[in-house]
Order: sequence, then structure tokens, then C-alpha cells
Amino acid sequence: MSNNKLNPDKWIDLYADYLYNYTISRVSDNDMAQDLVQDTFLAALKSMSNFKGEASERTWLISILKRKIIDYYRKINSNKGKAEVRMNYQDSEHEGDWLEERVADPFDKNAEDKLQNSELGDAIFECLSKLPPKQAEVFKMKTIQGYETEVICNELNITPSNLWVIIHRARTAMSGCLKENWF
Repeated sequence: MSNNKLNPDKWIDLYADYLYNYTISRVSDNDMAQDLVQDTFLAALKSMSNFKGEASERTWLISILKRKIIDYYRKINSNKGKAEVRMNYQDSEHEGDWLEERVADPFDKNAEDKLQNSELGDAIFECLSKLPPKQAEVFKMKTIQGYETEVICNELNITPSNLWVIIHRARTAMSGCLKENWF
């Protein structure tokens, strides 16, 4: 377990404003945004044992928050909610987080969710196997394993701008492949 990488005592100081700003731009309701951020912190506390340390603490919290926002819209069954679900996987501000969110650590999951997650995991690795080797390696290191840009660049002997070109191409290819084979 990687709980030593989580520091819930600092979550409010470090992430509350960021998570709130992320949420308010999606739900446009101050009270609901605050509730969703609180729900996110609570769900994170409950599922700390599932944190694998493959992503940063903030990315992990955002992945939980995204699911909370989607669940909120599903409950009210709105058109905006359906758009939010689609937008969640095209979010340029956090390009790539959509993948982690779809295969995120399990919390509040039922058997159907687990089956879907397993099937999606298979689809992701199938699509990954179709990428050129360097794209696949960069994609895995950045998106799945959560390595920092500097670490990837040093390990693969590439520049940051080259990394972003490769990761953009890989994400575009992965997105297209997953649309064909999963969504």
C-alpha cells in the first residue's frame, strides 16, 4: 500500500480551492460545488487503501471528483449532465486524466462497474499494443504510471517538447481506438 504518499491532513489547504474552482465551472451552483468537494474528500478518505501511488494525490482526487460530478448529473438526469459525461473525457485542461478516471481505484463500485472497468482495461491495453513502441512507452509512463515530465525525458533521452508531441499523438490514437472498441 502507498498510503504514505497520501496526506489527508493537508488536502483542504492544498486542494480545496482547486477542486472547488474545477467543480463550480461544471455545476454552476455554489452549495452543490461545496458539497461535491466535501463528498470527494470523504470518498478519498474511505478509499485511501486503494490508492496505488500511480498518479499524484491531486490527480487521484480529481478522478474521484469527476465521478462525483457525473453521479450528480446522473441523479438529476439532465442534458447538461450527459454533456458533462462526454466532456469529461475530452477535458483539455487535464488531458489524459480521463483515462485514469476510467480505470481509477475502485470506490463505491458495484459488480457491473467492476465488469465494465475490467473490459475497459482490456480495451485500453489492446489499443496500447497498437501504438508505435515509443508512443506506447511514453503514454504508459505519463498517463498510467504518472511519472513527471522530467523523469520521462531523462529516462528516454527526449526533450519536453518532443514528449508532448509524442503524448499528444498517443492520446489521439488511444482516444480514436477506444471510441471504436469501447465507447
